[in-house]
Amino acid sequence: MIQPTRFSTWQTFGLVLMRLLIGWHFLYEGVTKLYSPSWTAKGYLMSATYMQSFFQWMAGDSMISIIDTLNIGALMVVGVCLIIGFKTRFASVIGIGLLLFYFLAHPPFPGYPQGVTEGSYWMINKNLIEAAALLVVFLFPTSTSFGLERLFTKKQIQSSTT
Repeated sequence: MIQPTRFSTWQTFGLVLMRLLIGWHFLYEGVTKLYSPSWTAKGYLMSATYMQSFFQWMAGDSMISIIDTLNIGALMVVGVCLIIGFKTRFASVIGIGLLLFYFLAHPPFPGYPQGVTEGSYWMINKNLIEAAALLVVFLFPTSTSFGLERLFTKKQIQSSTT
């Protein structure tokens, strides 16, 4: 049986800090969209440069209110779960999915227009980097070290030894 690797305090701190920062980013994005009555993903989806028909279908009048609600809800749920350390693997998968949708709508691929961005990108942008960071959070869950899941893990360990 393979024994789980124990991380140093600093390694665990780094992983937890990354989880908390990404969680804050997701939660903040969700809350600002929720409290901005004029916000909608319609413009972003309609201006998609890759898989245009799919994203324009999502931006259609019959779908956009559902898409907006799901986007806001998913951002907030992922953010809260990452911050409090509960269901972080599930939250990581949902977050990666969201970020990949954002990435695919406006990918920094050669030959595709970049649109309004904070910098110049080629193949890799912030959405893809944050998705990779969430993959690390998924692969190295820290919620049993620092998070709400720690409470449930201790109960399982105690009950299995009796």
